[in-house]
Amino acid sequence: MDAFEHALMRLNRYALIGLLAAMALIVFANVVLRYTTSASIEWAEEVARYLMVWLTFLGAGPVLRYGGHIAVDNLQEALPTAWAKGLRVLIAVLLFGFFGFMVWGGALYLERAQFQMTPTTQISMAWVYAAMPVGGLLLILHFFFVLRSYLSERRFAEDAHFDANASASL
Repeated sequence: MDAFEHALMRLNRYALIGLLAAMALIVFANVVLRYTTSASIEWAEEVARYLMVWLTFLGAGPVLRYGGHIAVDNLQEALPTAWAKGLRVLIAVLLFGFFGFMVWGGALYLERAQFQMTPTTQISMAWVYAAMPVGGLLLILHFFFVLRSYLSERRFAEDAHFDANASASL
């Protein structure tokens, strides 16, 4: 299971790096061309927007596993330990339910919009909307890997948790 978790994080990281790099290059090239030639890349804004959508949904899982999303912890801190654990169980159930809904609802939306084309690039909107079910599935997987420590101690993952060689590989 550790090998799968490491592979998932590595693949997720590289996908995020690739998406962000592509988006930055496209926007940079468009700005440079606009100011040097008074012409811009016709598809740049559209593609950058869709890359941002994918970046958001693919990045939500790693942010969740680090506890980086906005949270209101005051109630958990004020409750006795047993009650706080019970509240975290309820939160986990609600989160898994929401993530499952994202996968299901995103797949329905993807199916309904598969024949709609993007305005400039003329690709199926299904490629854009696929970010929601893929992101929901990744949220389920990432939260599953930190669930035990979250429920017992309200602790999330750390970099060293999933990649001891992170500094060596960079």
